[in-house]
Amino acid sequence: MAKLTATEWIWRDGEFVAWQDATVHVLAHSMQFGSSVFEGVRCYDTPQGPAIFRLEDHLQRLINSCRIYRMEVPYGVDELVAACCELVERNGLRSCYIRPMVLRGFGAAGMVPFDSPVEVYLPCWPWGTYLGEGALENGVDTCVSSWHRVAPNTIPSIAKVAGNYLGGQLIKMEALANGFDEAIALGTDGMVSEGSGQNVFVVHKGVVYTTPLNGTLLPGITRESIMTLAHDAGLEVREQPLQREILYTADEIFLTGTASEVTPVRSVDRIKVGTGRAGEVTKQLQRTFLDLVHGRIEDRHGWLTFVHAERASAK
Repeated sequence: MAKLTATEWIWRDGEFVAWQDATVHVLAHSMQFGSSVFEGVRCYDTPQGPAIFRLEDHLQRLINSCRIYRMEVPYGVDELVAACCELVERNGLRSCYIRPMVLRGFGAAGMVPFDSPVEVYLPCWPWGTYLGEGALENGVDTCVSSWHRVAPNTIPSIAKVAGNYLGGQLIKMEALANGFDEAIALGTDGMVSEGSGQNVFVVHKGVVYTTPLNGTLLPGITRESIMTLAHDAGLEVREQPLQREILYTADEIFLTGTASEVTPVRSVDRIKVGTGRAGEVTKQLQRTFLDLVHGRIEDRHGWLTFVHAERASAK
């Protein structure tokens, strides 16, 4: 599995501090109770320099997640965009993974968090293919997890908060322990929900299906992007509930996420998906997505924030 590679600088509440100095107290509220909101954002190497994919959308989701948990963020999206671009430039990176974080620090003794200050951090580091070398080309082997995703109106699934990912940890660790690369989880109704940290797409007879936003899964930004690119390509896209058994009869399955990008699934519970290789629809959407984020085709939707251009306009 991927390990963190230290970079030089981290942005913390309006200033840059050395990587090793970006610390929190062991009794910070976020350490005790998981009250940390975060995002994962990829920056890609392009002919025009580093470009961050859908940065404003990620930062708006960060602020929305904080609103749900009554965390007042003292910075707006524009300020955080500028800080992310300066972060990438200061660290001298052409491609990286950015992890905006808002957490509750040291103060409150119990579960009620209001005596703990809200702190904002922006770290970044190099990160390659999330599901391992060759995953994008060859696909991954998955299982259906024995762990369900959260039920609606329990833990807000649209908030990207650290505590939500404890369930994802259980799903992923079980998959690895049983010899799989990844897992797909069901909701409490027994219908397909999402992976440990990815949205799920199924292709059947040329139609692209994905699960609806039903309170059990995160509304992925990559998910939305792939749906848009599929529409652009003239593909039919349907959001509808999916039974577990469709995973065993699908022509193609792929997973999407900032870290996973567009990853084909070659088997589920050791049942081969289609030919056992990335299908034509999956390859088409993956190719379009990767060409777009790497600046090889026109960014028709304005999804890329070019770091050097953003920095130049801010000076």
